[in-house]
Amino acid sequence: MHSYPDIKLLINGEWRDALSGKTIAVSDPATDEILGNIAHAEKADLDLALDAADKGFKVWRETSAYERSKIMRKAADLLRERKDTIAWLMTREQGKPLAQSAMEVMGAADTIDWFAEEARRTYGQVIPARATGVSQLAIKVPVGPVAAFTPWNFPINQIVRKLSAALAAGCSIIVKAPEETPASPAELIRAFVDAGVPAGVINLVYGVPSEISEYLIPHPVIRKISFTGSTPIGKHLAALAGTHMKRATMELGGHAPVMIFDDANIEKAVEIMAMSKFRNAGQVCVAPTRFLVQVGVASQFLDGFVKAAEAVKVGNGLEDGVTMGPLANERRIPAMEALIQDAVTNGAELKTGGKRIGNKGNFFEPTVLANVPTSAKIMNDEPFGPVAIVNTFKSFDDAISEANRLPFGLASFAFTGSVKTAHELGRQVEAGMLTINHNGLALPEVPFGGIKDSGYGTEGGSEAVGAYLETRFVSQMN
Repeated sequence: MHSYPDIKLLINGEWRDALSGKTIAVSDPATDEILGNIAHAEKADLDLALDAADKGFKVWRETSAYERSKIMRKAADLLRERKDTIAWLMTREQGKPLAQSAMEVMGAADTIDWFAEEARRTYGQVIPARATGVSQLAIKVPVGPVAAFTPWNFPINQIVRKLSAALAAGCSIIVKAPEETPASPAELIRAFVDAGVPAGVINLVYGVPSEISEYLIPHPVIRKISFTGSTPIGKHLAALAGTHMKRATMELGGHAPVMIFDDANIEKAVEIMAMSKFRNAGQVCVAPTRFLVQVGVASQFLDGFVKAAEAVKVGNGLEDGVTMGPLANERRIPAMEALIQDAVTNGAELKTGGKRIGNKGNFFEPTVLANVPTSAKIMNDEPFGPVAIVNTFKSFDDAISEANRLPFGLASFAFTGSVKTAHELGRQVEAGMLTINHNGLALPEVPFGGIKDSGYGTEGGSEAVGAYLETRFVSQMN
């Protein structure tokens, strides 16, 4: 049996209420039930967290990489042991099916393990000197306390990359976790605390996002920020960080194109892309959205994809057999309806879906639109929901032109039987990530990040820890 707890702040190793006593209610997107409350941090709480992070950094940076790695591995093991409880909490607060919540927890444990190994490989350089008796070293040191800001769509996954990379590098961190989905991030961080991370190294706060970010980012204690969220907010926070010369990693919005060529395995493309599109009710920054299908196979793909959408079982994520839960926020319902209506008004064909399901919870039909003109809002604004657009193209150049038309450049997908086409896609598609003939994104060991208006920096692979390290040059004559 599980129960949903009231969520507290973590400051200097202590789970505590906000100094003001203020709280924020948390609701279940499937039932509209109020689940519990979270502590609402304000400036006085943030000052305590900043002081703790400053002191925690002084301890953690002196902890050997070997010891940091051991503690992180223990946290990963604890997370695996607690998978069932944490998955239940995530499904209650976010809505995704229980199996997907469990996968997110297990994936987070793998991410921690990956960064635990990277902690022991933050190598510098010995640079050959021009004179005898001179040693030249480029050494890597942690940048300092970090502020991380994360969204609700993947409550653990979005935090664990930032948290693990920061800890691996020797940084302390203040996590501003999502108020809509607070319990599962708290349990992620509890695993690190229980594994032995010293007090003050990890701090967790909730509150008004804009107030917290605009107080933490300029503060002299904070030396780096990492943000995942929308492009407009990301640009604002990046500008604020730039004003104060703070390092920033930005993982922002996308509008992922899927290019399906005449020589592709269409059945495979339908199966993989339907699963990817409707996972987490389409509330995924790398979700496939603009399906660009070559004319020779357009009807076959569209028919197959509509059938796949209609086969999705929508319901409460705690129920057996459900493959798509509710939208996480009630406000997403009118947003979806407005985008779909605008598309149809502009000449798009509604092939299936398009409506809210019932009047309790935030359930929405898996939706497929066809022949959507580029003037429609949904062709230009990230829908962030269970809506797929299926349009056609004639030539390779047409596909590239549409794929690169928008200012976004996060994820992209393609299906082709041609090695030549695959090679050209890798050269010409303007996206931080491209996966061909499968969905190979978001593994701990591979880069994860975008270009253009989708941000900068990577939160995966061997480069990710580097964002939390400074290079310092030391030259010495013996």
